[in-house]
Amino acid sequence: MAHTAVATPPPKAKATKRRSASPRRLPYLLIAPAGLLMLGFIAYPVISVFYYSLQNYNVTKPWRNGFAGFDNFTRIFTEDDQFWPTLGFSAQWVFTQVTLQLALGLALALIVNQTFIGRGISRAMVFSPWAVSGVLTSTIWILLYNSSTGFSRYLADAGIGEYGTSVLSDTGTVFWAATISELWRGVPFFAILILADLQSVSKELYEAAAVDGAGRMRQFFHITLPHLRDAIILATLLRGVWEFNNVDLLYTLTGGGPAGETTTLPLYVANTGIEGHDFGYASALTTVAFVILLFCSIVYLRLSKFGGDHK
Repeated sequence: MAHTAVATPPPKAKATKRRSASPRRLPYLLIAPAGLLMLGFIAYPVISVFYYSLQNYNVTKPWRNGFAGFDNFTRIFTEDDQFWPTLGFSAQWVFTQVTLQLALGLALALIVNQTFIGRGISRAMVFSPWAVSGVLTSTIWILLYNSSTGFSRYLADAGIGEYGTSVLSDTGTVFWAATISELWRGVPFFAILILADLQSVSKELYEAAAVDGAGRMRQFFHITLPHLRDAIILATLLRGVWEFNNVDLLYTLTGGGPAGETTTLPLYVANTGIEGHDFGYASALTTVAFVILLFCSIVYLRLSKFGGDHK
C-alpha cells in the first residue's frame, strides 16, 4: 500500500513567512496604547451612565439611593411633562440649524472657491468663527443683544423698536436670536468641509460640460452636487449630532429660557443632574437621548446610502 508523502515547507520559508507577518502587526502594536486609553476614556463613562440610569442616585437624598430598575425610564415617558417639549424643541433646533448651516456653508464655499483678489483673507474671515469656543461665542452675542450696549439701542435710535428691549427675553424672538448666534459659529464648518471637497473636482468636467452647452446651474446640479454628496451627508450627520448635544451656547446665552422656550433635551439633562442633583434620572435621560441619536443616525445613513454607488 503506497503512502503519499506530505510536502513540508523548508525551514527558511517558515522563517520568511513569520518575518513578513510581523510588519503587518507592527502598526496595530504601535497604536494599541492610544487605542486602549481612548477605549478606557470612552467605555467607562458610557458604562457608568447605563449603570446609573438603573439607579436612584440623588446626592441630596442619599436615603433613597439604590437600584430602581426601569422606574426612571417609566417616569420619563409617563410622568415627565418636560421631556416631550424639550425633545420637540431639540428636533426643531437641529433641523433649523443643519438646514441653514448647509445652505449658507455651501454658498460660502462656492464663493471662496472662485479666483479673486483677496481670496486668502476672505477664506480666513469665513473660517475664523469656527475657532471660537461656544462660551466665547455666547459672550460676543450677549453683548450684541444687550439692550443698553447692543445693536437694539442703535435700532431704537433709528426709530426701529423701543429702548430697553432684549431679543433674548422675548419668547417671540429668542429662538431666532439664538439661531443667528449658532449660525455664525456653525456655517464655517460646512464651508470648510465643502470647500475641501470642491478642490478635488476636475476642472475638465466643467470645461467639457461648457463645450456641450451646459450652463452654470446645470453644471452645479449635475457635476458639483453629485461630487459633494458624501461630504454633505457626513457633514449634516456630524453637525446634527453636535447641534442635538448643544449645551454651551444655549446655556450661556439663554439658560434655556425664557419660560423654557430654548431648553433642549441635553440642556434639560444638565439642569437635572447639575442643579437638581438627580444623577440617576439624568443618566436615564442621557440613555434615551443616546438611543434616539443612534437610531436616527442609522436610519439617515441607510436612507442616504452613504458611501454607496449613486451614479
